[in-house]
Order: sequence, then C-alpha cells, then structure tokens
Amino acid sequence: MKLIIFGASGTIGQAIMQEALRRKHEVTAVVRNRFKLNEKHDLLTIVEGDLLKPDSIAELVKGHEVVISAYGPKFGAEEELVEVARALVEGLRKGGVERLIVVGGAGSLMTDEGIPLMETAGFPEEVKPLAMAHQDAYQIYQESDLDWTYLSPASTIEPGIRTGNFRIGTDRLVVDEDGQSRISVEDYAVALLDEVDDPYFSGSRFTVAY
Repeated sequence: MKLIIFGASGTIGQAIMQEALRRKHEVTAVVRNRFKLNEKHDLLTIVEGDLLKPDSIAELVKGHEVVISAYGPKFGAEEELVEVARALVEGLRKGGVERLIVVGGAGSLMTDEGIPLMETAGFPEEVKPLAMAHQDAYQIYQESDLDWTYLSPASTIEPGIRTGNFRIGTDRLVVDEDGQSRISVEDYAVALLDEVDDPYFSGSRFTVAY
C-alpha cells in the first residue's frame, strides 16, 4: 500500500514510518526540513511540504491510498492544529484521496469521573491549550466528508518497546488496574498501522493503552 505521512520527523511520526516500512508499505515522508530525517530505505521517499497550504497537500497526496497526519505544533502555536485540520480536509479533497488517519490528542477522552480528561483536576494547565486545539481539530474531521479515523493515545505516551499487546477503546480513556493510562510510541504505531491494514474505525475515533 502507498502511504504518505505528514509530520514524519517527530517522535510519533518516525515510529509510524518505521512500522509502515516494517510492514513493507511504500512510504512518502513529508517534513518541513528534509535534513531532519536521515532515514534511508528502498520503500521510503522523503519530501518537504507545507501542511498549512491545501494546494501543496493536494499535490503531495495524489497517488497515495492513505494519508497519515502525525503533525504536532510547537509550544505556543497550538492553534496551528486547527489550521492544519482545515488544510488537510481541503487538500485531500483536491488531491482525490479520501482515507485519512490522524494522530490525535487524549484530552477529550471521557474519564470515569464523567468528564473529559482535560477537565480533571490533575490535568496540567500548560497542556490545556494543546488539548483544546486537538478537540477543535477533531470536530473539523468529524464534520468532513473524508473517510477519516482519529487515534487518541493514552494519557501518557512515550518511547518504549514494541510489544503488540494493548487494549483498544473508543471515546473513553483506557486505564489499567492501577488507574494508569499509558502506551509506548512504538505500540501506538502498531495500533495505527493495524487500522491502515484492516480498517475498522472508519469515520470514528479510537484509543489505545495497556
């Protein structure tokens, strides 16, 4: 399958790229600066692109079967997530590609308290602007006519190991027996590529955690 990954130089984007190559997919990795990604592989093409320009997106996505957005804004530029969501929806329409999988946020997942994670007492204040931007972007995807899937991580996602063992949820935060919600970047990538290979959550959100 021919995939294109936006934000491929970030931690999650690189993990998704590696998992896709592991599964023998043909990958186009889109980055702001090609020198930030030194990976070499027979199935990999690295290109520069601007996720804020729909026409640029349209040209890049042509000929690909699945578009993956692993874009993450810099601190203080969280609202770019919303601009990117709008640009992706328009760009994919123009480029003639329907399938979009988005690396989302966890803040809007519901908790056992009956409120979103980002409204709980322990949620870090400095992360709230990002969580709110993710929520606004999620709404844009929901209202689009694309064949979209939004993958929210556990509340804690960090580099670790690839186990292939995790649990899947939908709109509710998945926690373990100790009340913790966590996933490795590597297993998050496994879950995302599982959805690429065998679509189940078309037009919906899902989440993954141990």
